[in-house]
Amino acid sequence: MNTVTKRTSQRSPFIIGDLTVNPGRSAAGELPISRLVTGTRISLPLRIFHGKSPGAVMWISAAVHGDEIAGVEIIRRVAAGLDPKSMSGTLITVPIVNVHGFLNGDRYLPDRRDLNRSFPGSPKGSLAARVADLFMREIVSRCDVGIDLHTGSDHRANLPQIRSNLDDPETRRLSEVFGASLMIHAKLRDGSLRQAATETGARVLLYEGGEAWRFDSNAINAGVIGIRRILSYLHITAEETVPSGSMPPESRSSTWIRARRSGIALLESDLGDTVISGQQLGAVYDSVGRRLSRIVTPKSGLVIGLIKQPLVNQGDAIVHIAEVNAR
Repeated sequence: MNTVTKRTSQRSPFIIGDLTVNPGRSAAGELPISRLVTGTRISLPLRIFHGKSPGAVMWISAAVHGDEIAGVEIIRRVAAGLDPKSMSGTLITVPIVNVHGFLNGDRYLPDRRDLNRSFPGSPKGSLAARVADLFMREIVSRCDVGIDLHTGSDHRANLPQIRSNLDDPETRRLSEVFGASLMIHAKLRDGSLRQAATETGARVLLYEGGEAWRFDSNAINAGVIGIRRILSYLHITAEETVPSGSMPPESRSSTWIRARRSGIALLESDLGDTVISGQQLGAVYDSVGRRLSRIVTPKSGLVIGLIKQPLVNQGDAIVHIAEVNAR
């Protein structure tokens, strides 16, 4: 039996922005953010599923970084399978949080701020601070649980993984239920959505999988399946989900292997590979085929991230290795 606190009493309409959603219904709407210089209004898109019975309140968000589009598709697929008439509690889906970055094809906001370093925000601050404040006030403050969807950045791909506070028993249980390829105990980062939401009392899972501006089918499928398991575990849906089958491996430490020389990187390993200390994972060559350096892992573990752009500069992060705890 899960112990997530339910912030609900009698079942009444769910009101957010200009939306009023009756029990057993779903609705799409928006939360106004600001206006462009043309006067066009920019808003956060929302879709609310308000169950017929009381229960947990949860949000799913994506594209906090404007170039991380895989989460948009994950949310679409999850939403397509929901029937609010058979649901309990409330699910708030926000497929695009950084609307400005999404429209511009940019990770950041027009003020060059990282939205995921701007929480909890301020109603009178920068554009990033105002978006963060709106999200906290209208969405996070209502929720017991949140799942924030991300991908790799800077031409890097990530193995499907959950990052969370594994020292909190209920958050750990949620991470286990999600059933990604790996769960990582991750410290809270100042200004992140996960930190700000955790301070309100919500349990938060950060999902990483795939790469920016790409639809990676493995990462999308893992995200959809994991969210469905969480919805079932919290009794938001009555769906009988398939358990992951085994406990996800756990990591509390990871290392990026960086390029020792500039050149063309050719990798011999892939996401999900188990590697041992001293193993060669690839090499860096110059344009005429001479090997400039080997890519060797200093530690044993699991490959959870790697570069997809062959051209590298000295110091670039190439392969991410997570040390897996023995059980």
